[in-house]
Amino acid sequence: MRRGEILALDTQGFHRLRYQEWGSADNERVLICVHGLARNSRDFDDLAIALSRNYRVICPDLPGRGESDWLVASSDYALPLYVQDMVALIARLGVEKVDWVGTSLGGLIGMALAARPGNPIRRLVLNDIGPYVPQAALARIAAYLGDPRFANAAEVETYLRGLYPAFGDLNDKQWQHLVAHGQRECEDGRLGLHYDPAIADNAALVGKQDLDLWGLWSAVSCPQLLIQGGASDVLTSEVAQRMNRENSELTLKTLPGLAHAPSLMEADHIALVVEWLRSTQGC
Repeated sequence: MRRGEILALDTQGFHRLRYQEWGSADNERVLICVHGLARNSRDFDDLAIALSRNYRVICPDLPGRGESDWLVASSDYALPLYVQDMVALIARLGVEKVDWVGTSLGGLIGMALAARPGNPIRRLVLNDIGPYVPQAALARIAAYLGDPRFANAAEVETYLRGLYPAFGDLNDKQWQHLVAHGQRECEDGRLGLHYDPAIADNAALVGKQDLDLWGLWSAVSCPQLLIQGGASDVLTSEVAQRMNRENSELTLKTLPGLAHAPSLMEADHIALVVEWLRSTQGC
């Protein structure tokens, strides 16, 4: 694994966006993996290792998460800036086409890019996200954002295990990995979560109404894999089925019983992504 960074523009100046890189730097086949709202790039370590033989895998920390800079203006924590940052990242990589894996917010960013004329997205994997998210689900997510503090890593692990029921089948080593990369040391000596608490400000505004991007999604024409947690409140079965009916380029895979969002760390999740990417190589 290697680390990289770019300098990106926001409304108040510049910020550093950092990323993890796996596989040969000379490989022209590039896969970008983007995490969810309160997560970070290290969620993709297992998937990146599995794909690094065939891809140059790039896993960025969105601004305000992981190792990337926190933003001065909380209003910048929104889809337009995330898309802008990813365009800058792709330009730095020096490639014309990329494949994309996006979990939740990361999928929305990929969708927004893939809907643009002349876009660089060749194939798109959407992990438990679609163009419509009910207000109740958005409000639930916004409600758990904030600045909780913990005395030690064990408390962080207990909190994360309760917060992400979809990760329930991860082993102890994987949970320890999530804790190690999902915590930060705070000014009071306690531990916090590895994101800027200010991301909650914009999330609260977004959570006041349904998210409706059907018009955007209708412009996406590349091959897509849609992974749905069967018990997800973010990507409901009704939305997933409508996406499947309306787009002949979409492959829908439902993981029964899983809430939002599948970890993509389990062996069967990784195999699902690897096999779909392999099967669509000629697209």
